[in-house]
Amino acid sequence: MQLSENEHLVEIKQDLPGFNAFFSSWVWFGDISFVVDVGPANTADRLIKKLRGLGMVRLDYVLLTHIHIDHCGALGDLLNYYPMAKVICHEKAIKTLVEPSKLWSASCDVLGDIAKAFGKPKPIDRKKIIAHPQSQVKGLKIIETPGHAPHHLSFTFEGRLYAGEAGGNFLDIDGDQYLRPATPPKFFMEIFLDSIDRLIALEDQPIRYAHFGGADSSRQLLNSFREQMLRWHKIISQQLSKGEENPVERCVNLLLEQDKNLAPYKKMASDTQSREKFYLTNSVKGFIGFLKDKKTL
Repeated sequence: MQLSENEHLVEIKQDLPGFNAFFSSWVWFGDISFVVDVGPANTADRLIKKLRGLGMVRLDYVLLTHIHIDHCGALGDLLNYYPMAKVICHEKAIKTLVEPSKLWSASCDVLGDIAKAFGKPKPIDRKKIIAHPQSQVKGLKIIETPGHAPHHLSFTFEGRLYAGEAGGNFLDIDGDQYLRPATPPKFFMEIFLDSIDRLIALEDQPIRYAHFGGADSSRQLLNSFREQMLRWHKIISQQLSKGEENPVERCVNLLLEQDKNLAPYKKMASDTQSREKFYLTNSVKGFIGFLKDKKTL
């Protein structure tokens, strides 16, 4: 992955075992400055320290791909430190940013102790927020990419695609590419595939992922990800057709055996594997929920 002199990948270290080299912000310095996603609330000070270390004295915009607490949690503290900054997010996300109590409750229900380790997001002043249809940042293109979340956005700027989790989660594991769907409940396959297709239709360009890392060809990774989604659909559908009870664990194990994009899992440290097992399980639950709902329609 090649970076220009204007962009930086900033790791946001966590205290949870297995959660390092997993959260990051993409930072751009140029005629304007922006940060893409800000990580959890409890590590806001670490992000601010990294930005200060890069010499950032002014921040113009925060681009939020979505408002899950591991992507928007540090926003309140970051805006306090950079009071001139504005937030660009999906118009559907504004109400939740202003009053995040329901988001926090839902996050605790889904993530449990992990949510508590991430920390509770602070309310954001509505005056700080720009709804995505009202954005007028020169050179910034905003693509609605629901699927991972109904309020999910992707961005292009200066020939780079900030895909959030619309293209899944990507990690470079000792030179091997690890790619995993992010399809937690409630998941809709057709909507997710349509979002991927919107990004594939763009020109081929470097792709920057929401969690950690990126690659030089968006189309290569997005096409591989689309094939992976169809592969998961087939494998999980086959397992559900057998009528076994509690199919989640079996599906996770089969995917780790049969999905080539998950092969680098074997090279991960044990605590990283535990993290990935957790997210793989959540993603499989999303697929199973979708397939069962579709069957009953």
